[in-house]
Amino acid sequence: MAETYRILVADDDRSIVNIIETALRQAGYTVLTAFDGEQAVRLASRETLHLIIMDVMMPHCSGLLATVRIRETNNVPILMLSAKAEGYDRVLGLEAGADDYLVKPFYQQELLARVKALLRRYDTLGSIRETAADELLTVGAVSLDLSGKQLIAHGEEKPLTATEFKILQLLMSHPDRVFSAEEIYDRVWDSAAYAVENTVMVHISRIRGKLELNPKKPEYLKVVWGIGYVFHTP
Repeated sequence: MAETYRILVADDDRSIVNIIETALRQAGYTVLTAFDGEQAVRLASRETLHLIIMDVMMPHCSGLLATVRIRETNNVPILMLSAKAEGYDRVLGLEAGADDYLVKPFYQQELLARVKALLRRYDTLGSIRETAADELLTVGAVSLDLSGKQLIAHGEEKPLTATEFKILQLLMSHPDRVFSAEEIYDRVWDSAAYAVENTVMVHISRIRGKLELNPKKPEYLKVVWGIGYVFHTP
């Protein structure tokens, strides 16, 4: 049930917080609120959260910086909110560690759809409900533990966000098959496409930083220019 999910809404605009909080509570979610980045970081460190909705521009600590700090210890899905629709701002949010990005103003139905999609991915990574049979996807020196929901690259365990896990699971389940950015987005995000190329590119870059010995010269996660991405068998 939706009420088992705890969502933190962080925005310095109290009217926006009230609107989002009301919509989420009506949908059955438990909602916590923060009005600056520092408060969001504190709540994320001490509360059990299943999703964070984070505004970019906040006092004391911006949403971007708060996301970076939260990502140091927590892989909770983060939906970034911003009044700016430019691709560069979206890339900044994704590079900071956000899983998805929503531009203000937005429709309530769109917000709830993004929330549901992110929570489905959260369930895949380490659900409060899901139990999975032991499975291990292995390509060369890289393994993806589908039961433990973790990446083991070159003998080291690497933390993954729910989005990163879903991308790797898709690509490693089909080694040497090229997936377009649009197909990856369609399968992983499960929502209407927006700035697909930038979104997928940023997540691929983050994954490379975790699994490649030299991310600038990837051995496994490669780009096929003009076509898409492939998990290569060395």
